[in-house]
Amino acid sequence: MQGSRPVVEVIRLGLISYQEALRLQQVYINRHRSGPAHALLLCQHPPVYTTGIRHKPYPAPLLDQLRLLGADVHQTTRGGLITFHGPGQLVCYPVLNLGSFKKSIRWYVAELEKTIISVCIRFGIEASTSPHTGVWVGDNKICAIGIHCGRYITSHGLALNCNTDLSWFSHIVPCGIEGKGVTSLSSELHRDVSVEEAVPYLLDAFKDQFHCRLSEPAEDYER
Repeated sequence: MQGSRPVVEVIRLGLISYQEALRLQQVYINRHRSGPAHALLLCQHPPVYTTGIRHKPYPAPLLDQLRLLGADVHQTTRGGLITFHGPGQLVCYPVLNLGSFKKSIRWYVAELEKTIISVCIRFGIEASTSPHTGVWVGDNKICAIGIHCGRYITSHGLALNCNTDLSWFSHIVPCGIEGKGVTSLSSELHRDVSVEEAVPYLLDAFKDQFHCRLSEPAEDYER
């Protein structure tokens, strides 16, 4: 029934630093302590390379070289390897209690992938999954996905390339996958597709895929 669908609050953060996004995710994670408080944090980041969980740390010279390009570098607790976030990329951090949906991390990641595939379809782009996490157009990744889940509360999320400067990816092996490339909505459609244009498509697809209702608060987000 419509009334039984979980309500997810949409928080539009605009352009914020990666560190601030981590802090805000923790704020919304903490809200779940007193009951379900699902949130969808939407933002863009200044140029930043983020590294995920791996057994060996990335060599310091590599990280220093990335900083010299003018980007920040952050180590995170999400899954996956190294990737890039920057302006023109729609970053979405769902902070959900999977107990209100389905207590399965594998299911959750698959639903995120299906959400982005649905976004691409709405733009007329044929996208798919692969053995590698994320969403692909052919051999080029259009959306990276890396999540963290503690006690079935999700954080981190996905990054959809809209009109991102893809040259930033040339300095790394995105997500550690050799022989693959990256693409964007703009590259595929041969026109400029802004984050602002993509947001309504993402919200519609997320609402449909997760069978939830979305709400947007009138007040500013918690600081």
